[in-house]
Amino acid sequence: MSADTANKPTVLVIDDEIQIRRLLRVTLEANGYRVFEATAGQEGIAEAAQRHPDVVLLDLGLPDMDGVTVLKRLREWSRVPVVVLSVRDRDDDKISALDHGADDYVTKPFSTAELLARVRVALRHAAPLPENAIFRSGRLEVDLASRRVTVDGAEVKLTPTEYSFLRLLVSNAGKVVTQRQILTEVWGPNAIEHTHYLRVYAAHLRTKLEANPSQPELILTEPGVGYRLSFRP
Repeated sequence: MSADTANKPTVLVIDDEIQIRRLLRVTLEANGYRVFEATAGQEGIAEAAQRHPDVVLLDLGLPDMDGVTVLKRLREWSRVPVVVLSVRDRDDDKISALDHGADDYVTKPFSTAELLARVRVALRHAAPLPENAIFRSGRLEVDLASRRVTVDGAEVKLTPTEYSFLRLLVSNAGKVVTQRQILTEVWGPNAIEHTHYLRVYAAHLRTKLEANPSQPELILTEPGVGYRLSFRP
């Protein structure tokens, strides 16, 4: 293996549709990735253990086991970013995949440009954000060490709950964070039925952080699923 090849980020595609695997291989290799393939869940788990990929693209409808089962098995020993690619577009399917460890969920058919963007985000956020990090996205800057939030250089005062909500989104920037995850981590496990909290506090944050709160560019809603903090230069 050449040094150039060895330095390329690796993607493991777990999908039983040969046309999808061909499309993904051509697209990813043309954009500087090395690609490995698996056609079933058990094979995919074995390939992940052997190859140590940088990102996994996972179909949910596999011939030997459901993709969520593959997710559960992977999460027993690996934190590799997993982007689900599936024809299933129900909220329940998306929530289940995300709650069981998927980093993102893309519905088939998908644009290759969007998929490449999601892969880039997954790679950028594969490692947890250190506590002393400064996060930036567009006009927003969050200093996690000092708990200081600024927009266009001006400090923004947040309540403790607003900051906890924002910090959770920052630590998962670019990823969908489910309603259940947010409610559990910000308000506690007894709050999972109180989804109205999310609408109220998302509105508060948008009012304080967005240029136009009615057309948010930072804090994005994934309808029926959760929220995502946009990661932009």
